Amino acid sequence: MNEEEIKPDKVLDCIGLYCPIPIFNTTQEMEKIEPGQVLEMITDDPAAVQDIPRWAKRAGHQFLKWFKEDEHFHFLIRKG
Repeated sequence: MNEEEIKPDKVLDCIGLYCPIPIFNTTQEMEKIEPGQVLEMITDDPAAVQDIPRWAKRAGHQFLKWFKEDEHFHFLIRKG
């Protein structure tokens, strides 16, 4: 019943930053990790809920999931 916990290899804090900065920063961080590793990006920009999954698909990465914790959105992306 309990969803498998995905452990990110790296966490990127984009709180207080608004489009397009979270995508720009996420792109830079994805270049630093190995294929198959998972990046967790955290932001308080509601536009990211639409933007990040689309960006991940375009960039060739696997968008795993997003969830909201307090006022922050958490995105899990596996490098393609």
